[in-house]
Amino acid sequence: MIAVSPRIQKRVPAEMGLHDKSMQYLEQSMASWVQSQGALCMMLPAPESGGGVRMATVSADDYAEALDGLLLQGGKDLDPALYGQTPEHIIGEPDPVRDRFELDLVQAFHARRKPVFGICRGMQLINVALGGSLYQDLAAQGASAYSHVESSRYDQHHHALCLQQGEVLADWYGTTEGRVNSIHHQGVATLGRGLKAVARASDGVIEAIWGLGEGFLLGVQWHPEFQDGRDPALLPGDPLMRAFLDAAQQRRDADRA
Repeated sequence: MIAVSPRIQKRVPAEMGLHDKSMQYLEQSMASWVQSQGALCMMLPAPESGGGVRMATVSADDYAEALDGLLLQGGKDLDPALYGQTPEHIIGEPDPVRDRFELDLVQAFHARRKPVFGICRGMQLINVALGGSLYQDLAAQGASAYSHVESSRYDQHHHALCLQQGEVLADWYGTTEGRVNSIHHQGVATLGRGLKAVARASDGVIEAIWGLGEGFLLGVQWHPEFQDGRDPALLPGDPLMRAFLDAAQQRRDADRA
């Protein structure tokens, strides 16, 4: 049973019929990716004390106790205050409710040595949760000579990937080279405690991180849920999901034993 953190939409379009209500949602490709490998997918509603509905007493610890692994979706930029910086004009509007909830989830699942897997924003959040920092904008802060995002092309914007020899991604894929989609303008600046880079773009930007301690802790900067096999030049997502779910099964079996 895999927990997936929600995306949050505060200003729902009128045609959806929700009349200025908030919406929490799970992108379809992410759910399909989890379910295609035989796991159950559970979106976790984020508590919001300022909402019109009474907030339940359910906590991140309750979710971590009940479920077998945590998958973090992409989405909005993290609040730079979380990694000790002043927000610049180059970031989007942060979502403090989502930021806090996901940070609590990472800490709760990781403390129980249950697998955590972050996609795009999710990788950045893992890094910040462990004390690392981000480039608020790769291009504006000189971290990359080319853009890692093209809005008009979205997931059709691709770049080369270098997988570190001898590390987990190179082992899972059996290669040190690949190609992935790229939909991000931010990236890891300083690595968090107990994390190492296991893949980079050709410009040196960190594209995947791995935890050095016990358990499964992985973040990738691209969106493997969108790499559905129609473009054979792109690395498939299934080896990542399979490794994540295998780790979740092993942890589940160990807890039951």
